[in-house]
Amino acid sequence: MPKLPSFDELVFSLKSFAASMLALYIAFGMGLPRPFWAMLTAYVVSSPLSGTVRSKAVYRVAGTVAGSIAALVLTVELVNAPELLSLAVGLWVGGCLFVSLLDRTPRSYAFMLAGYTVGLIVFPGVASPEAIFDTGLARVEEIILGIVCATVVHSVILPRGMGPVLLGKLDAALRDAERWTLDALEQVGTDARLRDRHKMAADLTELRVMTTHLPYDTSELRWMTRPMRALQDRMVYLLPVLTAVHDRLAALRRPDGAPPPDVAPVVAAVRDWIAAGAAADPAEAGRLIGRLDRLEAAETGESTGGWEAATRFSFIRRLRSLVEIHRDCRDLRARIASGDHALPDHLDPLARKRSRGVFHLDHGMAAWSAAAALLGITTVCAFWILTGWSSGSAAAMMVAVFTCFFASFDDPVPGIRLFLVYTLASLPLSAFYLLVVLPSFDSFPMLVLCLAPTLVPLGIFVARPATMGKAMALIFGVGGSLSLLDTGNGDFASFLNSSIGQIAGIVTAMLVTRMCRSVGAAWSARRLLHVGWREIADLARMRGVPANDGFESRMLDRVGLLSARLAQAGGSVDVDAIDAVRDLRVGLNIVELQRARPVLGRAGGPALERLLRGVAAHFRALSAKRPDPAPAELLDSMDNLLSAIGAVPPCPERNGAVVALASLRRSLFPDAALVALPPFQETMHQERARA
Repeated sequence: MPKLPSFDELVFSLKSFAASMLALYIAFGMGLPRPFWAMLTAYVVSSPLSGTVRSKAVYRVAGTVAGSIAALVLTVELVNAPELLSLAVGLWVGGCLFVSLLDRTPRSYAFMLAGYTVGLIVFPGVASPEAIFDTGLARVEEIILGIVCATVVHSVILPRGMGPVLLGKLDAALRDAERWTLDALEQVGTDARLRDRHKMAADLTELRVMTTHLPYDTSELRWMTRPMRALQDRMVYLLPVLTAVHDRLAALRRPDGAPPPDVAPVVAAVRDWIAAGAAADPAEAGRLIGRLDRLEAAETGESTGGWEAATRFSFIRRLRSLVEIHRDCRDLRARIASGDHALPDHLDPLARKRSRGVFHLDHGMAAWSAAAALLGITTVCAFWILTGWSSGSAAAMMVAVFTCFFASFDDPVPGIRLFLVYTLASLPLSAFYLLVVLPSFDSFPMLVLCLAPTLVPLGIFVARPATMGKAMALIFGVGGSLSLLDTGNGDFASFLNSSIGQIAGIVTAMLVTRMCRSVGAAWSARRLLHVGWREIADLARMRGVPANDGFESRMLDRVGLLSARLAQAGGSVDVDAIDAVRDLRVGLNIVELQRARPVLGRAGGPALERLLRGVAAHFRALSAKRPDPAPAELLDSMDNLLSAIGAVPPCPERNGAVVALASLRRSLFPDAALVALPPFQETMHQERARA
């Protein structure tokens, strides 16, 4: 039985229909040659959340204007050389697509639209180059008209702010974080922990994307953008900290499964505080941090006496960080809910420091996407030029549009194929409207009444994530067919040729995409891992002290991207072998060890250098697809370095090096015994090396 539309779905559909009809009415009133471009554009830019419509509107307008200017320049300069013009358009579309894929913000729409807008203007305009300025101006007016109408209608009529939606997802992510924390402290099974980790990483990725649109929202939450970003930063950092806490606790547990007696009471207290959630006493976090500080002070002198002591010291430090993160998340959530801008001292630096805009960028896949667009456009244009095909312009336009639309997907082919299927399904509707309705309507209200039975139900399905792609494909098929033809004197022959051109363009886009850059989620997951391993090797090879902000941001972003791809890949990827959170911990530990280099002195410096060289060689081998385990020599290097650190007077850098070294050892050698070590002596190192 079909699902009845919800109130929000019906409102979205009616608003989208109203915006498209408003754009169509104004386009008819202005006498624009292709008024249905305005109607189609209004649907393309509509979104159930008003903030997302507005956040992209400015960039869409900017991209349309930039693309129209480029189209005019290219046509005027190269209209007498169709081969060069085709190549120039392909290079422009590919170049804009390349930049768009490397800009993972709403601004990317400007570059993408600047690319395929050139195709929308140049290819239909080459038949009458003397009118290219009028053609370009009309196309810009039609597209901008659709953008403006959609933005105004969705912002004024019953706007649906993203504030409640974002807060709901934020609360769900906080609950997931608390559940994962309890699982880690209670040492639940591996499968549950991996499931919780992937769920939380996916939640944070979705929150991060939604927050980019928050400044454009209509709700009061838009004034809390900086605290929202700070909260997400703290939640994201929970990923490596919590996995470290779980790992250290597992290493320190006694044979009966109980934690060490000296830390068991504070572990139980932290667990109870987390389980209490928002109802917990706000002052309890401060008391827990004080208890952990006293435990850390008691352990400082013993932390270099052996790996068990170092691991216990690392556990206490990480558990303290875990409490701080949960405290900050709860405080920030309460401030966001109340709209209080006056943040306390321990939260204000987090809010003032904007969420780091350093993302994982895949230049290789962006280049292959650009190559697919260039190859598709030049192939269709070559066939068009050689055969004189009257509908070649329609095919070339569709190639430009569809190689751009789905370029951000790992495998764009299924999305393009879905559009192809539903474009074919839309042809009877398109023929009915073009050949029956448009020639006979004598008033705009009658046209609206004829379009409503098709567009309003489709708009309801657009509001549903499960059916959005199919519904948009039908709307695009009908609107695209009407947009490509002169609606005043369309006939069956021109409709058939135009439809064949559309289908040929979509098929070409699908084929060149499959040939150039169609990859699966499993392949993308492995590529993400190899990129991370290369970056870790580069960090270990650095001679100076690296800044960890950029690495941390990129690796956290990769964790989210990897989690989404693992969910898509299902069982085709071995999740036990893929642990980007572990790699993140390794990188952060390397940064911490590099920072301790100045205080290690002449004795510890060479030991650190040997260890970092070995780590770099190991991760270089991993990135070169040689999945060998970490060499045993690294264990000796770690032993030497811990003994050397024991000769350094206690200080923050020295303590941080102990924590980082214990974490690095657990990451690379999780099954190594927690042995005691003798004092550091160079002669002992030499004897060990000879042995």
